[in-house]
Amino acid sequence: MNRQRYSNIAPGEDPMDFEYLESFYHEVSSGIMDHYFRATLSGFENIPESRPVILASNHSGNAFPHDSFVLDQLLWREGGFGEKAKIKPLYSPKLAINWWLRPFGLDNWWRKFGAVDQTYLNFDRILARGGRVIYYPEGIPGIGKGFNRRYRLQPFQPSFVKLAARYDVPLLPVFGINAEWINPANLTFRWIDKVSSRFLGIPFIPLPLIIVAAIFPFFFYFAFPCNMKFFVGKPIDVRERAKKQGSATPGDPERAEAENIAEDIRQEMQRVLDALASQHGKKPYDFASLIRSFRRIKGRRWLTSPFGWPILFTRHYRDFFDKKNNRKIPNRWLRDWDLIGYYLPFGWIFLSLFRKLRKPPYGNRGLSREEKVQKEGSYVWSIARETDDGNM
Repeated sequence: MNRQRYSNIAPGEDPMDFEYLESFYHEVSSGIMDHYFRATLSGFENIPESRPVILASNHSGNAFPHDSFVLDQLLWREGGFGEKAKIKPLYSPKLAINWWLRPFGLDNWWRKFGAVDQTYLNFDRILARGGRVIYYPEGIPGIGKGFNRRYRLQPFQPSFVKLAARYDVPLLPVFGINAEWINPANLTFRWIDKVSSRFLGIPFIPLPLIIVAAIFPFFFYFAFPCNMKFFVGKPIDVRERAKKQGSATPGDPERAEAENIAEDIRQEMQRVLDALASQHGKKPYDFASLIRSFRRIKGRRWLTSPFGWPILFTRHYRDFFDKKNNRKIPNRWLRDWDLIGYYLPFGWIFLSLFRKLRKPPYGNRGLSREEKVQKEGSYVWSIARETDDGNM
């Protein structure tokens, strides 16, 4: 691990903030989900309520994982809200380490939102404790596959097969339809991504989106109003798959066996995904329903659209934590003047300077490197505790 890029936080200090998550749903995400994306969820009844489970979903293949937070909020709402209804999503730590991959650079946002760093140990511990998890088996390549490979599932990582077999938990495939159309101008090319990942630490370069976003920052987070639809499939018994493949230890298949099972599941999911896309993906935007929906939200149309998201996300975040920490703000516009950087040509320069020159909590001036890492959340976090036998 590159110690210059990563740091650790004491195990067990869960940064998730349920008060923030509830406020975020009511003030931010519900309007975007219901009126802009008009997102729906089918098959929730297939998810067990009180036993561990792995929900394995495809990614939309766009630079910013809008589909991830929409699916998370749909599942939480369908489960009735509250801590027990929260299904923990696993996410790449790179989304926390690179500040522009956090929504509008909000400090430690993914973890406050309830996501868990995607490490094998974290995955293992969630299932061992009887938890439920949302997992994206395509990993970063799924986010960065681009519109030119839409609905093409990238190779699955086999870790979910190993852990599903170890704890004998059901695997439920989840299929996201129309989210591929979030930004059809987002194209990626493997040779460019390899160079970018090696020399810049950026896993993929979406073109021509990156060129537009380099000029106007809010375009990096921009999303067209695709009508997202999510479908939860029937459970897959991974141990039974291992037995059928002749595994001598179906509760602990060899890596090669796990890779074969993962590929079989990928091919099955690809067939179902193709069928669902053919059936439900003919009108990815459905502008008629968008117009009807926006007519019902007078006064919040601009904030609900991507043009208002820099202000909506950031202002809500600052309002919430200012109130929670008893910070009195006489004028929100004076506090939030830095948000203009998202709309300025080459505003990344201004946003970067604002972060360096403003004092905490709105900037990092005066912080040591370690304090900055902890504030931003640019570390890999472990949920393991010292009481976890043999897993530290």
